[in-house]
Parts: sequence; structure tokens; C-alpha cells
Amino acid sequence: MPRFVLASRSPARLATLRAAGIEPEVIVSDVDEEAIEAGLPEATPAELAQVLATAKAEDVAGRVSGEAIIVGCDSVFELDGIAYGKPGNEATARERWQGMFGRAGILHTGHQVIDTATGKRAEATTSTVVHMGTLSDQEMTDYLASGEPLQVAGGFTLDGLGGAFVERIEGDPSNVVGISLPTLRHLLSQIGTVWTQLWSVNR
Repeated sequence: MPRFVLASRSPARLATLRAAGIEPEVIVSDVDEEAIEAGLPEATPAELAQVLATAKAEDVAGRVSGEAIIVGCDSVFELDGIAYGKPGNEATARERWQGMFGRAGILHTGHQVIDTATGKRAEATTSTVVHMGTLSDQEMTDYLASGEPLQVAGGFTLDGLGGAFVERIEGDPSNVVGISLPTLRHLLSQIGTVWTQLWSVNR
């Protein structure tokens, strides 16, 4: 098997793959996400997630040497048709959370797989409905102080401290974490890679 490369700095995506038996090599892309978003003002949140995932995979695929399977992902949270990425600061995260209290949004994750040896590619965007809880003032202050919501799409996580504030989901849980394992398995199958063969790659 060729190298299996995750084109993402997300510790949650890495942990999800490791828990599924895959130990990827991590190479972070140099993609300017903000510039791409600014250049696509008419894109839907789902379309934006896919464009960013593709850009990340293509960037890393162009920099690796030898045969490799590259996986790029990007997540965007949609509420009322508006795309929300990483809040970046406490004020923005607090404002977004107050708008999400007791409501449901959609977490879109774009996936792009590239086999550099054959040139084969496959892509898909997976969407999961997320029903948010309502936080007390103390819970909101403490969650923001943890720093966790500042660097994740929508300002929340399912697999960390924010998991207690998600009432329920409709769809694939791993997609909310940032990489849909069922989607990835199907995409790899499309380019001729068997999921179980990856269990020993890079180990």
C-alpha cells in the first residue's frame, strides 16, 4: 500500500482515524481558506466545504513525493443558510452560540481523496443535522474560556467538552467530528483501495 496522508491539522480527524485503526501521515496544507471563501460569495455552505476539502487535498498532493493516497477534509456549519467556520475569538463564538441555543443546524464536511500514483480521485460532501442545547451563562463563559470552540467549525465539538451541549444528531456522528468514516470508506473503494488494508499502513 502507498502512503496514506491526512491533509489536515485537525487533532479530532487524526484521533477519529486512529480509533478506526488507521495511522495516517499528517501533512498540513498551505491553503488560504479565507481567500477561497472570499472568492466564492455565492457558494452554499455545502459547496464551500467541498471546495476547501478539494483545495487542501490538491495542495498536499502536489507536494508529496512517491505514491500516496491523500485525504482532504473541511467542515462548515450551516445555520439559516449561512456558513460558519471557525469563530477565531471568544466574542464571535459567544455570538454564534447565542444564535444556536435550542436550534438545529447542519454540519457539512467535504471529502476529497486523491491517489497520486494513478491520478484517480473521488469526492463527496456529507451532512449531519445537529440539535444544540441551551447553555447557562456560567456554562457559556466556562466553555469559551476552555478555548475549545474557537478553532472548530461552528464553535462546538461532539467529541470533546462541547459534546454535553449537543442534544442529538441526525446522521453520521463521525461527520460532526470532521471526517465521515463511512463516506471515506466508500470514496476509497471508488479509487480501488480496500478500507481494511489501511489498518496497517504507516504503522
